[in-house]
Amino acid sequence: MLAQAMTEHARPTRKPAAGLVCLGEVLGPHGVKGAVRVKSFAAAPADLVAYGALVNASGTQRFALTLIGESRGALIARFEGVDDRDGVEALRGLRLYVPRRAMPAPEPESYYQTDLIGLRVIDKAGLAIGTVRAVLDLPAGAVIEIARADGGELLLAFTDATVPSIDLEAGLMVIDPPEEVEAR
Repeated sequence: MLAQAMTEHARPTRKPAAGLVCLGEVLGPHGVKGAVRVKSFAAAPADLVAYGALVNASGTQRFALTLIGESRGALIARFEGVDDRDGVEALRGLRLYVPRRAMPAPEPESYYQTDLIGLRVIDKAGLAIGTVRAVLDLPAGAVIEIARADGGELLLAFTDATVPSIDLEAGLMVIDPPEEVEAR
């Protein structure tokens, strides 16, 4: 159900500029000569560099990245103009984005997280629940975080059973939480 571009394990510390999709995050240095470990959020990790120039969350800085390998579940790369460990350390935690328009359309019944954030959420009876705040891709599966209308929060497994309907054009998500979960 969830397209793999931007499957972040933690909430971004600041909201990216409109129209950007997060494809990766700098984990830290790899060695002492400027190589960097990058976590790719793309379905195929090497696609991190397939959609054009990468930018920061505000879209104000562009980064040229060259992939040179893989290690321990991360890509190994070089940033143009960064040639030592200190330069890489300064980039630690940097999230890398591409414009949404550069991404391919998701397959049917698949969605980019960025397209889900902010959707109005109702239950099957049509009662307002809140809005989608985040979609977290956790090891046990994707979880949708809903900011409830009453100020609380609701976490639900992002499955076909709990989220039977999504209408991006209408800006609406319908949920059917398990009986033990109080949605209202």
